[in-house]
Amino acid sequence: MKQICIGDQFQIHCYKHDGKIHCTWEEAIVLDIKKEYIVFGNDHTLVTEADGRTWRTKEPAVIYFFHNKWYNVIAQLKKDGISYYCNIESPYIIEEGAIKYIDYDLDIRIYPSGDYRILDRMEYKYHKQLMHYSEQLDEAVHNGLNELIHLYKNGSPIFQAEPNKNYHAIYENLKTN
Repeated sequence: MKQICIGDQFQIHCYKHDGKIHCTWEEAIVLDIKKEYIVFGNDHTLVTEADGRTWRTKEPAVIYFFHNKWYNVIAQLKKDGISYYCNIESPYIIEEGAIKYIDYDLDIRIYPSGDYRILDRMEYKYHKQLMHYSEQLDEAVHNGLNELIHLYKNGSPIFQAEPNKNYHAIYENLKTN
């Protein structure tokens, strides 16, 4: 497997537990490679839903994919501040030019005010029953959710403005060179 380098471009493929594609993002450019995670960036990237509908993201994003963790974090650099959208997901893999993961519905939205909400609990409950999630899977999903909340409440740098603005500057530099 080719080593991943800063500036490499990937797609993002999100699946559901049953193996069906949920949606894809056209662009994710590697901004940094850390021991615990890889940082990607994109801006106004094309998103394709499973039913074929397409749309573009509205703002620049810095995306953290963690090695062997059950979540990712998207810092959305909006005009009124940085919002964070955190997906509870399987640990990712990279293959065939794409970052691939299974989405487990539960999300955390963190607002510029600092408030946060856990989203899609009913969707998770529905899919858990429909797709027969195991006890071990349910535990991994909830451990990931709790770990992510802990990171946020304890001021992890991924939830701080300055590192995310710096990553966005790296993204802009890579796009113009």
